[in-house]
Amino acid sequence: MRAGLLAGLLTALLLPGLAAADLLLLTEQAPPTSYLHDGKPEGYSVAVVEELIRRTGRPAHIELLPWTRGYHLVKHEADTALFAMVRTAEREALFQWVGPILQGSTRFYSLRSSHLQINNLEEAARSGPLALPKQWYTYETLQRMGFTNLYGVPSSKQMVTMLKFGRVKLIATEDVTLREELASGGLTPEEVQGHLAFMKSDYYIAFSMQTDKALVAEWQRQLDGMQRDGSLQRIRQRWLPEAGQP
Repeated sequence: MRAGLLAGLLTALLLPGLAAADLLLLTEQAPPTSYLHDGKPEGYSVAVVEELIRRTGRPAHIELLPWTRGYHLVKHEADTALFAMVRTAEREALFQWVGPILQGSTRFYSLRSSHLQINNLEEAARSGPLALPKQWYTYETLQRMGFTNLYGVPSSKQMVTMLKFGRVKLIATEDVTLREELASGGLTPEEVQGHLAFMKSDYYIAFSMQTDKALVAEWQRQLDGMQRDGSLQRIRQRWLPEAGQP
């Protein structure tokens, strides 16, 4: 009870204009899927969620927060969701899932000028320090796979900057966010070489367990409708023409 009260107070302090009946839909700064433009949330995932809000008719508020703060809120608060979240075995029982809304492929990248060759996971594990944000699911995955050369950093910008200036030879990231992540550290896709893809991730809207199951089921029904009538594909084509089908 005390934990719930504290979480509720945290929500009120963070979002004082949010009405009690509104759904709180949280996301992070991760262009081109979600980001702020002129103070307004935009991006592929935001466009999908906005269309679902329109179709379901329930008042809702989209807010960009740091991932760890959003993850904490969606674990404790009713009528709350976090998007877009990779659905994993570890997270399966923690949330109610609506999706998938997107699929991404994760691969290793090096500077093209380094002429590095990575043909398998063993070569990647022997390539020297491999920079990755420590909070990423990719970091956890490679760690479980036995990689001992992981160099944990606080942000994708720092990861790219380290690659640009030769402090590491290799990074790992998804095709969906590659261009924007490289740009944040001063690189372009033409300056890097992609190596083997080692993971595919399906992204979902994750609702809290305290949210009404009927509401979550209606969101899934409406998303299925978007898939059938082609509107999900049209949104994807606008924002992510090279992204994979979920």
